Amino acid sequence: MRSVTYSMNVSLDGYIVGPDGRFDWTAPDEEVFRFWIDEIREVRVHLMGRRLYETMLYWETADQDPSLDDAMLEWTSLWKPLPKVVFSTTLSTVQGNARLASGGLAEEIERLRAEPGEGDIAIGGATLAAQAAALDLIDEYRAMVHPVLVGGGIPFFPRDERRVDLELVETRTFSSRFVYLRHRVARRASL
Repeated sequence: MRSVTYSMNVSLDGYIVGPDGRFDWTAPDEEVFRFWIDEIREVRVHLMGRRLYETMLYWETADQDPSLDDAMLEWTSLWKPLPKVVFSTTLSTVQGNARLASGGLAEEIERLRAEPGEGDIAIGGATLAAQAAALDLIDEYRAMVHPVLVGGGIPFFPRDERRVDLELVETRTFSSRFVYLRHRVARRASL
């Protein structure tokens, strides 16, 4: 069965966006960007909320920008054809290889998990990830921890006061002082 993964950049104090709404501190260096390119290769479909969708729209036409380097062109070549499902109550249309979700989050994930094939179901955006976490739909949490304290903003982890046991699967420290943490949700066997 396909894994549902929640993977984003996060400050050391646990935020994906600072209190001012900015996330300029998440700009990756070459080594980290290469890591994200390798990660996106493992994704079969990307679920996202409206804000992340609008942020990522840049990559739908980025290949037309003559200033892009080879790594950015490679990312674009992987991102554009990747199927995307956008959860929004305010958008009526989406662009590129995206579609608006036709049902609820649990139904969408159940349908995607039932499809044949390989690859992860990635969730991007804290609000959508919080909904998936509340429904116990996330299989892995993947955090690229940046060496910065932003003091508030949008948290990476939902604040629902629910315990979730995790198993460490992978860590990686980058020369730029970024640290990647990958944890799998420790599911208890049913009796």
